[in-house]
Amino acid sequence: MTVWDRPEPPTQPVPLDRERIVAAAIALADEGGLEAASLRKVAARLDAGPMRLYRYISTKEELFDLMVDEVQAEIRPEEQPGDWREALRVLAQRTRQAALRHEWLADLLGGRPALGPNGLAVTEATLAAFDGLTDVDTVMRAVETVSAYFIGAIRRETANLRAERATGLSKRDWQRASGPHVTRMLATGRFPALAKAVYDGTDVDAEASFETGLDWVLDAVAAKLTRPPA
Repeated sequence: MTVWDRPEPPTQPVPLDRERIVAAAIALADEGGLEAASLRKVAARLDAGPMRLYRYISTKEELFDLMVDEVQAEIRPEEQPGDWREALRVLAQRTRQAALRHEWLADLLGGRPALGPNGLAVTEATLAAFDGLTDVDTVMRAVETVSAYFIGAIRRETANLRAERATGLSKRDWQRASGPHVTRMLATGRFPALAKAVYDGTDVDAEASFETGLDWVLDAVAAKLTRPPA
């Protein structure tokens, strides 16, 4: 039985329910990451005894599932996308935007499918955009391919944001600090392809990189969907 199938206990003297528990957990995680959203800390935020929370949520994993499903409500499209490409683009962009608001989300993306009501609604909206276009296996591979791209891109962006905070160096500051070492290594002539990328490449921000990569992946999926049968 999942946490969504298990009924909540009746309200006790101190008002408590899963909605309040999840809201407190998300607030704590937004402030200090997933480690800040322990059941003990959530209970303290709600001025309730830790054991009371176990009547509503059995494990930390259940709490995380509920938190992710709550954020899935932010990812769910406001209206049904017009076609498959728009559906996958909306999914990618809204997931990235949610992860920028809730950095901890990057640590919970991927893995097993989301089974909460909001997560199921997001999946339904995405798959429905492919209705009648191709067989279901091709649809699933298309969604998995685009999801693998944007989850990886989101995690990379999140790792860079965390590195900035941990070191106190912005991307530009880090590049300047690392510049002498990189220059010496490239001057050896052992890394000509890397040297060309460093000296001739265009530096773009995270959003531009994300959107360009997304376009390329969507183009690749489109080519697969329109390929004539063998």
